[in-house]
Amino acid sequence: MKIITLVENKSISEAFKNEHGLSLYIETETHKLLFDVGASSLFAENANKLGVDLSQVDALVISHGHYDHGGGLKKFLEINDQAVIYINGKAFENHFSKRANGEAYIGLDQELYANPRFVFLEDDFVIDDELCIFANVQGERCRSTANADLLMEKDGQRMVDDFCHEQNLIIREKNQLVLVAGCAHRGIVNILDHMALNYDLLPTVVIGGFHLYNRSRKKPEATALIEEIGNELKKTAAIYYTGHCTGDEPYQMLKTMLGDQVNYLATGSQVNI
Repeated sequence: MKIITLVENKSISEAFKNEHGLSLYIETETHKLLFDVGASSLFAENANKLGVDLSQVDALVISHGHYDHGGGLKKFLEINDQAVIYINGKAFENHFSKRANGEAYIGLDQELYANPRFVFLEDDFVIDDELCIFANVQGERCRSTANADLLMEKDGQRMVDDFCHEQNLIIREKNQLVLVAGCAHRGIVNILDHMALNYDLLPTVVIGGFHLYNRSRKKPEATALIEEIGNELKKTAAIYYTGHCTGDEPYQMLKTMLGDQVNYLATGSQVNI
């Protein structure tokens, strides 16, 4: 399995532009898939530089309804006419972020909603023997406090987002079980608990952001929470690749705690599993 980071907040070199967003190209024995498409068309620009032919992608999974993960959807639809796009049914609802000067819209482009290539999911969904999507993660352990600044709109009222629009991907290949999460807004610890309780599965590799940095307030999560998460991750046998919304300081703390068990994914990087 090959995983190439097309978009992330940082880059491995000046050859690749970066942005606040996430897009991963994943090539397995039977699939060429994308997980998220970043905030703009940048994922496509970097794909060209990295030799990734996006027209051959057969499946796209959108982790949740925020622009930094689905902002490149229009561009993807222009360059790929075959991929099935798996997205939660609530992802196109209105989402906002609290900012110093008010509330900003951070949702998806509503004009794309009617595209017939979207497969709108409400719950867990098995694509095939290799790929499975799950949602509706419960549990309140080690939850990010930065979620309090992220809002959803329901019946015309804005309220704290419950992230029912968030979904995660499981990839099975040979002796590897890979969990891919976008921002883990429901909490990476709760997501791992959900896999163990509902599927009796423990991943060998975990990829994605942990949402330990409040971008609006430019503030990382409290040290105690990061250490609590680090201690939970240390109990597992998984290797972690993270970045995007994890934040620099939280990542460095996790790196100190977990050593080689955790690594950073930057734009242009490739991981072979």
